[in-house]
Amino acid sequence: MHKILFIILFLLISSLTYAEASNSQQPSDLPLNKIKLPPGFLIQVWATIPDAKSLAIGKQGTVFVSSKATGSIYAISQSDSKEKQIRIIANGLKSPSGIAYYDGALYVTALNRIFRFDQIENNLDHINEPITIYENLPKESFHSTRYMALGPDNLLYITIGAPCDACEADPMQYALIARINPNGNNFEIYAQGVRNSLGLDWHPQTNQLWFSDIGRDWMGEDIPPDELNQATAQGLHFGFPYCHANNILDPKFGAKRGCNKSQPPIAELEPHVSPQGIKFYSGRMFPPQYHDQLFIAEHGSWNRRSPVGFRLQHFQIEKNQLVKKEIFAEGWFIDQKAWGRPTDLLVMPDGALLVSDDLAGVIYRISYQDNK
Repeated sequence: MHKILFIILFLLISSLTYAEASNSQQPSDLPLNKIKLPPGFLIQVWATIPDAKSLAIGKQGTVFVSSKATGSIYAISQSDSKEKQIRIIANGLKSPSGIAYYDGALYVTALNRIFRFDQIENNLDHINEPITIYENLPKESFHSTRYMALGPDNLLYITIGAPCDACEADPMQYALIARINPNGNNFEIYAQGVRNSLGLDWHPQTNQLWFSDIGRDWMGEDIPPDELNQATAQGLHFGFPYCHANNILDPKFGAKRGCNKSQPPIAELEPHVSPQGIKFYSGRMFPPQYHDQLFIAEHGSWNRRSPVGFRLQHFQIEKNQLVKKEIFAEGWFIDQKAWGRPTDLLVMPDGALLVSDDLAGVIYRISYQDNK
């Protein structure tokens, strides 16, 4: 009975849609001229979405966006005339964050549930009844933002953060990356000891999983580093809450396990940059040095006296090793104040890079044109 009432309420609320003309006009209060990019690159506001978080794209080119603060999922479609139509395809959800597209369906995490919307792009104006495929994710609100992505094995990978800043929570429920069949069967743990990952992607040559991980707070301004990790196989433990980064023991829990049983990160990032979306660049619009290389959206610190992050980093990877890293885009933090926070990344069919920003409430499009 409760499930029927939930579905009825969900459908009534989800029936809300709205259309919006082209978002090519940049909001006048966003200082995009402050964003520094390498020569030849251009950043523009592509769409305006409140609290824009995770991004996914459908087979027909529809871009889906989760908005945790509003409890909504948005769909952005674009006609041949480049005019965009923005629809709210689901509303009234509790903490919607992770989204993924597979085989005509859109998958959405909403706190403890995973929903599936079948034939989504063919029914944007009349959304099909959502199908709940799984409802046993944790209900805790601490680190309730989840990231979801479709792996090369056609399984859905979901991040589940720790229910605390640092604690020994049930390792079978928290601080992990799980995966599940799109039909909701065979939920299993893929990696453990992952404090709070909000970005997943797979290396284009090896198909191995890479992910960001946000380090714990209150150990100091300069420790522990945030992390970029690689899972070469299922069953690895990445340290939390006992070991941080390469070999930093947790002051409370470190003596219980040490660091020698933990998988070290591929790269240590600056402490408290809050890395979120990561993406191997699969397009060909950008110059060759960016092809199949990694971008990371650093959301930025929230409690550091000298805030860091608020930028995009570019990582050059060779043979699964970090060769070089450099700042690709910065300028969202000016005069000790953030006006934007890069959150997730999406490579478009034309090779442009979309960047969501949950503080400014927009999605940027970064493009490249060789002016030589």
